[in-house]
Amino acid sequence: MLAMVLDRPGTPLVPRQVPVPRPGPRQVLLRVEACGVCRTDLHIVDGELASSRLPLVPGHEIVGVVAAAGAEAIFSLGERLGVPWLASTCGSCRFCRSGRENLCGRALYTGYTVDGGYAQYAVADGRYVFRLPPADEAASLAPLLCAGLIGYRTYRLAGEAVEHLGIYGFGAAAHIIAQVAVHQGKKVYAFTRPGDHAAQAFAGRLGCVWAGGSDTLPPHRLDAALIFAPVGNLVVAALAATDKGGTVVCGGIHMSDIPSFPYSLLWEERSLRSVANLTRRDGLELLALAPEVPVRTEVTTFPLVQANEALARLREGRIDGAVVLLPSAG
Repeated sequence: MLAMVLDRPGTPLVPRQVPVPRPGPRQVLLRVEACGVCRTDLHIVDGELASSRLPLVPGHEIVGVVAAAGAEAIFSLGERLGVPWLASTCGSCRFCRSGRENLCGRALYTGYTVDGGYAQYAVADGRYVFRLPPADEAASLAPLLCAGLIGYRTYRLAGEAVEHLGIYGFGAAAHIIAQVAVHQGKKVYAFTRPGDHAAQAFAGRLGCVWAGGSDTLPPHRLDAALIFAPVGNLVVAALAATDKGGTVVCGGIHMSDIPSFPYSLLWEERSLRSVANLTRRDGLELLALAPEVPVRTEVTTFPLVQANEALARLREGRIDGAVVLLPSAG
């Protein structure tokens, strides 16, 4: 099969013919229909997140159909499944036992510590995949599997008593969660790169009540702010825009250093917290909620062999919504 392989961080992915993987007893082999390109993939390819597995096939927003299944897997041939970032956990540590499997110290991660979906086929642990609607477009579903899931967890950790919600970094996760928040009656304020009028117009089309540069204050104090851009300075900006008792949630796995800031920005019972990975509960909840909204993902597609171009477009911020690779295209 064709796979796009990372041999060394900081270098382009290499198209390579590799053996089709064989599923273990609890695994399924998927023929990949689509795989989203996530900012975390950029952090891995660029070496900002050091992977313990090289060479590596990146990609953790996988939509595929079952081509083969291990003896203990419960799926039928041809069934459509989604594979998220969380590939497996130990199931026995104190975090797993308390419903916090996202914090498991022995977790494996798709496209990071195990091979992912920048390929024509991928294997996944059948206990950590999600059933997906067979009739929906694969490319539209792929962003839900990380941008959507991490975005949803970030949104959920902001709390329920939120009327005015700020979102910093209006990319793949933001454009999904903005739709959910608007559907639930929140007033959403979108913060983009200063001067990015295209992204601000995109946010307006999704129902945001205001959109502006991340260097400006919104017209109303925020009850909570979600940060999806990996820029430490935004933590300070979000705290400055957040009202007393509000919460700022950092949704990324990697962020540049947070500069020092005066205690007065944190005082008055503001909270600052981070999101680590996801749980299967997050996936089940979001995938049930998405059709109700309904969530419409904005995607730009590339053939699998153009993965490096897709990553470059994402790195440069030249994408509205999400980027998706199609193994069958090109």
